[in-house]
Amino acid sequence: TSIGSIAAGFFFAFFVVMCCLTVCSGTPDPSQREVMIRQEVSRQTGGSVQLTGAEQRLDWHLNKLKKQEIAAEQFLPATHFFKARPLIQKSPIFSLLQKMPKGAALHIHSSSLVSVDWLVKNITYRPNCYICFTWGRSLRFLFSSRHPFPSWDCPYWRLLKTLRGNMPDPTDFDHSLMRNLTLFTEDPDTAYPSQDAVWEKFETAFLAISGLVTYAPVFRDFLYKGLEQLLHDNIMYLEVRTGLSRTYELDGSIHDKSWSLRTYQEVTRQFVAEHPDFLGVRLIISVHRALSVSEVKAAVKEAIQMQKDFPEIVAGFDLVGREDRGRPLWFFKDALSLPAELGIKLPYFFHAGETDLEGTEVDENILDALLFNTQRIGHGYALTHHPLAKELSKKGNVAVEVCPISNQVLKLVSDLRNHPAAVLMSEGHPMVVSSDDPSLFGTTGLSYDFYEMFVGIGGLRANLGTLKELAINSLRYSSLPPQLKERGLSMWQRTWDKFIAENS
Repeated sequence: TSIGSIAAGFFFAFFVVMCCLTVCSGTPDPSQREVMIRQEVSRQTGGSVQLTGAEQRLDWHLNKLKKQEIAAEQFLPATHFFKARPLIQKSPIFSLLQKMPKGAALHIHSSSLVSVDWLVKNITYRPNCYICFTWGRSLRFLFSSRHPFPSWDCPYWRLLKTLRGNMPDPTDFDHSLMRNLTLFTEDPDTAYPSQDAVWEKFETAFLAISGLVTYAPVFRDFLYKGLEQLLHDNIMYLEVRTGLSRTYELDGSIHDKSWSLRTYQEVTRQFVAEHPDFLGVRLIISVHRALSVSEVKAAVKEAIQMQKDFPEIVAGFDLVGREDRGRPLWFFKDALSLPAELGIKLPYFFHAGETDLEGTEVDENILDALLFNTQRIGHGYALTHHPLAKELSKKGNVAVEVCPISNQVLKLVSDLRNHPAAVLMSEGHPMVVSSDDPSLFGTTGLSYDFYEMFVGIGGLRANLGTLKELAINSLRYSSLPPQLKERGLSMWQRTWDKFIAENS
């Protein structure tokens, strides 16, 4: 095999040299041009996927639809998602992507798992829900059996039931609540003139949501509803980043993190029992990169114990928060080296390269994530600026979790044709598609991000083979143990075959 590989490599190198000599001579050979084009196509994501006859028919149809969208007056992936969303919903490509079995969602943060529409229309109508309008003009929610005490940031709490009771029609009020729980706006350029502005709203929205979803009875329902919405979008498995914020009861008592882990486990088991097409949930324990070294070291120790106590559901560890304003990974080297020093394996799934600040300490997170043996790279937007890191991650099968809409909304890129993932796709770099914080962007599931990836980032060369490989990648690069991974791939193949039969 090794001799055959060497011979094949030598032949290809010889062919490229001969092509260059021919081109330089000014007499290019059309047949060589065709070979070069096929070679390039074979290298891209999905380029080596062999399509069946039925798949080829659907691929031809998708290509025809994509050409129409590219030729349209307004190319949607070049438009801010908040403006493009209603138009994407009318796209026949999007309609097909909604039906497509997408495998797994590997990069979603727990607080953004469920649509804000459900949070407002369901959760805020429950008894004993209080609201506070802070000095900073944001919201806080709290469930309590008695009127909550005021604080420096929340001078006055009001019972939502009473507040709504004084309104002839609370519809506009509910819409205003939704606007405070999401970044979505019809005029994003005015609302968010800078990265600082959009990140400020991003963080305040998370704070507002937390008071709702950490109430223990809501926590259970929230998790179940989140899995329902994923399954509705034809997703069969979830790996979720969670800080395991301590949940509370109506009397103010607080549950510990073990209670939250047991709840994740119980809700997942119940959901899988009721929906056999869903494979399960695993957690990536996350803490904020604004913490001190000693605090992160304590969090790493805690994650090690959690994985020991709940091996079925705890996948690993990550640092979250805005990279440009947080401490770089190397700052935490002593804390992150702890598992290796103890001879314990704690998988890492680091956010890295979610920045356009080339050459800074933050930009080096990509290299440091690989030094700490990260299993995947969250975002990896800056990876194309790091040829060595790109080479190492490809050789080591370290997949990049590409979140197109998040990168656009958080102002890293405006026209998604210019997203660095376009380069990575052309080289067949290991990658998966995910949605990061879907509810904050006005989405659920993965279909919108798949649309942006397929139509915008992938361009005309991205085909059904690309979509197929991206879906398979989501299970291939998951943290599932080998036996469950194989089972998941078999389950996915059955749903894929059904999807092809119904749409080709």
